[in-house]
Amino acid sequence: MKRILAALTGLLALAGAMKAQDLKSGPYELPYKNTYVKDVFVAENEFRTKDPVKTVPGSFDKAKKILPAPFWTGHDKEIEMYWHAWQLAIAHICQPQDGSGFVSSYLDVAYNGNIFMWDTCFMMMFARYGYRFFPFQNSLDNFYAKQHPDGFICREIRADGSDCFERYDPTSTGPNLLPWVELAYYRQYGDLDRLHAIFPALAGYARWWRLNRTWPNGTYWSSGWGTGMDNMPRVPEGYNPIWSNGHMEWLDTNLQQLLVDDCLLQIGFFTERWQEIEELEDEMKFLRKHVGECMWSDEDGFLHDRYADGSLCPTKGISAFWALQTDVLEKDKLDRLVAHLDDDREFNRTHRVPSLSADHSKYNENGRYWQGGVWPGANYMVIDGLWRSGYRREAREVAHNHYSCVFDVWKDTKTFWEYYAPEFRKEGFMARKDFVGWTGLPPIAVFIEYIIGIKSDYSQERIEWDVTNLEAHGIERYPFGPEGVVSLKAAARKNANEQPVITVTTDVPFNLTLIWGDGNEKTVRVEKSGTIK
Repeated sequence: MKRILAALTGLLALAGAMKAQDLKSGPYELPYKNTYVKDVFVAENEFRTKDPVKTVPGSFDKAKKILPAPFWTGHDKEIEMYWHAWQLAIAHICQPQDGSGFVSSYLDVAYNGNIFMWDTCFMMMFARYGYRFFPFQNSLDNFYAKQHPDGFICREIRADGSDCFERYDPTSTGPNLLPWVELAYYRQYGDLDRLHAIFPALAGYARWWRLNRTWPNGTYWSSGWGTGMDNMPRVPEGYNPIWSNGHMEWLDTNLQQLLVDDCLLQIGFFTERWQEIEELEDEMKFLRKHVGECMWSDEDGFLHDRYADGSLCPTKGISAFWALQTDVLEKDKLDRLVAHLDDDREFNRTHRVPSLSADHSKYNENGRYWQGGVWPGANYMVIDGLWRSGYRREAREVAHNHYSCVFDVWKDTKTFWEYYAPEFRKEGFMARKDFVGWTGLPPIAVFIEYIIGIKSDYSQERIEWDVTNLEAHGIERYPFGPEGVVSLKAAARKNANEQPVITVTTDVPFNLTLIWGDGNEKTVRVEKSGTIK
């Protein structure tokens, strides 16, 4: 009842403010009649009225004493690349401009001075490891602060706080990865207060998508810019690939909405508010059936965009692998989809995974953006999805290849790039440099999770270590929970099937699952520091 009263009070206040803004200047001043249909969840969004908090980061030297510190005997250059990525990230921390409406200091995307939803979401997947040094996750708060009364959030916002696109523009928003990223942060730190704070903004934004980005049959549409994959050849002939919806069902947008719904329901469970969004279960059931039956081609064993006439777009793109983040496909179909990643005629190229299948006529050996370019964010999605879906071999192979290629280019050029060429170990065509930015993913997140091999879920009191290296290696100051700090060290081994000897230093208990060799696995309860044999 308190929440309902608070929401109604917020709506009344919002209505009054909007009426006043019809007559005077303000953040939603419009040269035409106000068409906002106000959303009850948005009325609860506390970020819209929050005072800005400016956090000045410490020096990089200070950061090196706080951030997680991986080590790996005989691999000093890999460790150097890890720290260089953090150094660039810290250099790209920005402060909110006065009067912008931004509420938090933030990690810049290293592109054009604007903040991008797509980029920022992916950046948080590595930046979450640095929260003890700087509150990187609060970068997302600026999007919540700029939420419109009907739930809309623009995908690109200028540093002065102004939207780059009108909300009904087909390119105005997306992809919606916010719940996915926030849930990953929660699993790392168990910050329930943050889930309570962000739930209304996320629920309101998801509802806006359902009301404004669906066809009559309930499927979702987007655009090249809206999906983040600007020039991928996928719309029918005669439509602009960047800003037209092509009158088609966009595969990745539908898969992402399945992911959004699932993550929102999990957040709703943790916050005890899932009953307020239980209709998402019905949408998930519909999307799961529709995508699995109508967007799947049994002929080539792949998922595709669907045109207005019911035919499938022939393009095979990395967008299909968002299915790995959902339960949309049955095991036999998922096996067929994953098999394309091993096919050297399609996605198993020199640098994996290209955004476009190599057998497409538009595929470019140097990338040419989303016509074959290898993008760290999209690759991280594939690697993470493979692991979560049980394809451990494939996850390891793609992760090690992607990391190795980025590492070689870093050694040659002394920096990180916006994206990479698929056929050569070099940067992509006209890619921007010093891009940390989402290219912090391979040297930080992929390194910690798949090269060192450590993943965790504080909500389940679990740390998982896939021990593949034979040299002594591990990590110090690994963040686990709101205050927990864990150090893990694996001693050198003679072969992969030798059970690793682990030394643990911890101030918080957890379950440690060790994976090694040919399918060996062991779980032990760790209550205090010591050695595990």
